[in-house]
Amino acid sequence: MAKRKIRFFYLPMNRQVIVGLLAVVILVSFGMIKFNTPNYGERPVFQAQNGAYYQGPTDEAKMSLAINVAWGEQHIPDMLDTLDQYQVKATFFFIGRWVEKFPELITEIEERGHELGNHGFRHWHPKQLSNEELTSLIKDNEELIAAETGYQTDLFAPPYGEVDERIVEVAEELGYRTIMWTIDTIDWQRPSSDVIIKRVVDKAENGGIVLMHPTEPTAAALPEMIANLQEQGYELVTISELLE
Repeated sequence: MAKRKIRFFYLPMNRQVIVGLLAVVILVSFGMIKFNTPNYGERPVFQAQNGAYYQGPTDEAKMSLAINVAWGEQHIPDMLDTLDQYQVKATFFFIGRWVEKFPELITEIEERGHELGNHGFRHWHPKQLSNEELTSLIKDNEELIAAETGYQTDLFAPPYGEVDERIVEVAEELGYRTIMWTIDTIDWQRPSSDVIIKRVVDKAENGGIVLMHPTEPTAAALPEMIANLQEQGYELVTISELLE
């Protein structure tokens, strides 16, 4: 059998061709990196992979104020007056044990037209609870809020912001949407009101959910924060309205 000759083909190469080929390789490489690498700087919009809501639709200039309440009752009257002054309706999430202590305040909040949400009966870590315990955390608070105000909410903000697919699924089975946030004021650390304002104003965006608590610097920051957002053209609505 005759041996088969292997032929090699050579392309003439000069410096311009080599530089051109290297440029193509570099561009393709960067394109592949950009395509395959997740952008961890982007906030999840509307629903994240775990099913929780971190942000509303971004096609309209609307935002929401989410106020988690487990303490700080002394600052709530000032915050309510500010919200009334600027004709803003917020969404308040309550811990059940707080509702037991201050039923008149949650009633006033509801009567002044704000949305009520469920923050769990106690401020426990949801990830440490069984499905049955997590169900009780939500249902016990639901029954308490309904008994005090007649209000039936379908919004659940997990204590400590702890969330995963299991927590979302348990809440969903009970008829709840799990609410997280787009902008965290981190006001529980009691920074100055100027810091709180800057954190919100600098990150304001369509569909944004702003997490805050009833603290003294938050109450002080609220008028300027709201005024600035409204001047930028944002309409501040409840979370249910934001997610419509």
